[in-house]
Amino acid sequence: MNSQAVIDQKAPAATRSPLRLALVIGALGVVFGDIGTSPIYALQTVFNPEDPHPVPLTTENLYGVVSLVVWSVILIVTITYVLLAMRMDNDGEGGIMALLTLLRRWAPKGRTRTVAILSGLAVLGAALFLGDSMITPAISVLSAVEGLKTINPGLDEWVVPITATILLILFLIQKLGSSVVGRLFGPIMAIWFVVVGVLGIGGILHDPQILLALLPTYAIGFMVSHFHIAFFALAAVVLSVTGAEALYADMGHFGRKSISFGWLFLVFPALALTYLGQGALLLEDKANMSAPFFLLAPEWSRIALVVLATAATVIASQAVISGAFSVAAQASGLGYLPRLRVTHTSSETQGQIYVPWINWLLMVSVITLVFVFRSSASLAFAYGMAVIGTITITTLLFFYLARRRWKTPSWILAIGAAVLLSVDLLFLAANATKFVHGAWLPLAIGLIAFIVMTTWQRGRALITARRTEAEGSLADFVSNLRTHPKLIDRVPGTAIFLNPGGTTTPLALRANVEHNHVRHARVIILSVDIQNVPRVPQSQRCTVDDLGDPTDGILYISTRFGYAENPDIPRALRTIPPHKTQGWLDLDNATYFLSKIELREGRRGGMARWRKRLFLAASHITTDASDHFGLPRDRVIVMGSQIEL
Repeated sequence: MNSQAVIDQKAPAATRSPLRLALVIGALGVVFGDIGTSPIYALQTVFNPEDPHPVPLTTENLYGVVSLVVWSVILIVTITYVLLAMRMDNDGEGGIMALLTLLRRWAPKGRTRTVAILSGLAVLGAALFLGDSMITPAISVLSAVEGLKTINPGLDEWVVPITATILLILFLIQKLGSSVVGRLFGPIMAIWFVVVGVLGIGGILHDPQILLALLPTYAIGFMVSHFHIAFFALAAVVLSVTGAEALYADMGHFGRKSISFGWLFLVFPALALTYLGQGALLLEDKANMSAPFFLLAPEWSRIALVVLATAATVIASQAVISGAFSVAAQASGLGYLPRLRVTHTSSETQGQIYVPWINWLLMVSVITLVFVFRSSASLAFAYGMAVIGTITITTLLFFYLARRRWKTPSWILAIGAAVLLSVDLLFLAANATKFVHGAWLPLAIGLIAFIVMTTWQRGRALITARRTEAEGSLADFVSNLRTHPKLIDRVPGTAIFLNPGGTTTPLALRANVEHNHVRHARVIILSVDIQNVPRVPQSQRCTVDDLGDPTDGILYISTRFGYAENPDIPRALRTIPPHKTQGWLDLDNATYFLSKIELREGRRGGMARWRKRLFLAASHITTDASDHFGLPRDRVIVMGSQIEL
């Protein structure tokens, strides 16, 4: 059955799943950590006197900045992500790679250039998100541990080693799964948001006039009348929306309903209150700018607040780590990264995964950044560029797909796109002014990730084409076997040959026949097709074809899996009704044959030499096929061949 039929018959998992309190609490610990801890440093960073483009701390500027922060959160997080983008799901999965699969499915035929450009932007957005996944844990945990200096300045020299230790522990517990991590962190974050909201209310009581900043006219007036100041302020205001993409990327972990409920009824009100409270505190005394968030608390409670803030900002790292797992697994399933080992950590929620290779890569990268930069201030200018780059690309893809998928009238989309993209592009331009001050870092990391992803996708296409040449036609091969049966000896047993598709001959089968002059009495040629949907129903898992002759013991079986599933082949084959295989499929004694390809750099065109070497280097991290497909190792035979790239 065609993949489109699979898609059309399935309602998104996120819309089918009921709202459960446990998922909401789990989402608080995994999804909202990053954006939920922004109030610790966002407003303070805007008025940082050491900024290359400082914003003067005046009453007029303060009202404008607070209004900009609140309305940026409303426009980007609440409207762009929660109300719009999260409805554009791929069977419950969200994130920029989900948008890429939807783009492939819904883009009109004939517009290959448009699709290619948008696909490239989607891959770039995913690459920037992976770059953000390296920076966020470093700056979040550093900013948290630096709070120790407000208790005792002598603890300064311990900040970096304590930060590295905390991060090491955080990455080591990832293998427990995001559901376990969410249960550990969720209650802490629930307390955090309640405390943040209460502190905000206390701050507002100092000067209730700050509530006027809720009016968008203050943000608009600040941008219009003080554009030369407001424009540069946006580079720091963007810190208030860091973590927005994680809400979307982690949607498969907890579902749209749980994330939307948590945001609208707890997280957003708490954040709005604390930003307003800090603004009121600064109206009362501008000297409070040294630490406006912590100064919201009474002096007797500040040690406890520093401890809670430290825990919360450690948890903030979890949001992007979980999002990175989702993005990497989806990219691997779609052919933009090598085949990675993915562990599903929950029997109830299919989107909860752990990707060991990505976890260790992030751990090494993050801890390296901590030791190189040594303070959150050094990383501050680098923080927003990757975030707003991914947000802008997500917004663009959403409006393109809304027209294609939902047939929304163009005039409605034009108005929405004009407003939201204008906001995103203003933020992007403002952050570009920080390029030489650190914004180059996420761009460099994103560019490297983009090159790796596009190189793997291109190299994979070339290898597939050259492998097809070597394999030859399956129909001709089977026809020759049937035409000259006496030239080939039959040995008892069932042999299952894995193959990329159903039109070419498995290299292992061809080698057996041409060199060993034998074939098994029962032969299955098996292809694995990864669909552009997260999951495929069991009823549509396998199709069987006898290749025109049901009596000679040769079958072709196609198995389908979603890109978010573990492709367990033995389990899939057991779902086939016996009558479709003439009753002779003996899975308990079958032997699996894998065609191992040894790649070598050749002189054929198609890729630059350096990209060929990059592809060959990346191929070494590909996970073992036996483990990936769930094959019994004691009944797997690997036969090799060489292909030049």
